[in-house]
Amino acid sequence: MSKPPRVWISNATPKKGEMLRVRAQMEHIMESGLRTDPATGKIRPRNIVTHFEARLGQNLLFSWEPGISVSQNPYIEFTFLARESGELQMLWKDDAGQTVSASKSIALA
Repeated sequence: MSKPPRVWISNATPKKGEMLRVRAQMEHIMESGLRTDPATGKIRPRNIVTHFEARLGQNLLFSWEPGISVSQNPYIEFTFLARESGELQMLWKDDAGQTVSASKSIALA
């Protein structure tokens, strides 16, 4: 999780009540723990993204707990109604205890 996530918002200056679409993708190997390393013959340890959340200010907008069936470099898309201005904060956590975050400002027009 060394590269910052890519985040796109349909409109950073929406009108109140407008539906916003957020798309985000982060780079992660999403190792299931079910494969062996061909070089060593040992099972590769599981390391997947276990939690994602999006907040606008203190309000939780979306939470997701993906499983091992999610492919590498997970992509997520969600929508919400613009009710207030604020900082959209997104957070990813994985099995190794690493976290990565991204944020975008939203200002009601």
